[in-house]
Amino acid sequence: MKIKSAEFVLSAAAPRQFPPSVIPEVAFVGKSNVGKSSLINSLLNRKKLVKTSSTPGKTQMINFFLINGVFHLVDLPGYGFANTPENVRAGWEALIAAYLLNRAELRGVVMIVDARHAPGKLDLRMREMLVRNGLASLTVANKIDKLKRSQAQAHLRTVRAAMALDEPPLAYSAQNHTGRPQLWSQLEAWLSGGFPPGASS
Repeated sequence: MKIKSAEFVLSAAAPRQFPPSVIPEVAFVGKSNVGKSSLINSLLNRKKLVKTSSTPGKTQMINFFLINGVFHLVDLPGYGFANTPENVRAGWEALIAAYLLNRAELRGVVMIVDARHAPGKLDLRMREMLVRNGLASLTVANKIDKLKRSQAQAHLRTVRAAMALDEPPLAYSAQNHTGRPQLWSQLEAWLSGGFPPGASS
């Protein structure tokens, strides 16, 4: 997809602040410090549209971006940052669930994991929630450039087995754009309605 425009719309701290659900949406979710913001910037070919930070847990609200004037890309808060107070962390998780389970125009969810590590308990819990609720999703293994080529396939197999995926996760690098065409292909399928409801990989 050619990106003609990518605009920040708003940040929402509660469901009542979500914009009207009238155009298709795709959401991105992942553990804190998994490189979600950098991946989205890479995907949109923008350097600073989504603010990046070396501090885990920086994204605390749901951020909506209007792409080409026709769909929303939705950046969900990172989950699992250990140094966040429990009540704040619980609030983020409730906000994420409120969006994922009630958003009428949500077409698919990109779940991002770190290619270098086995998925953690919170990753597995998020995966289970997506499957249980019939949400179309794609698992993306980010930071694949941090692995040697000889290591990459083994790590992808580890992620696939741990998350019980039908196919290996999509290998992605925000640094060199590995996986970018494949990820866009999936997003376009969701946005065009070509992805079977409830399908997940």
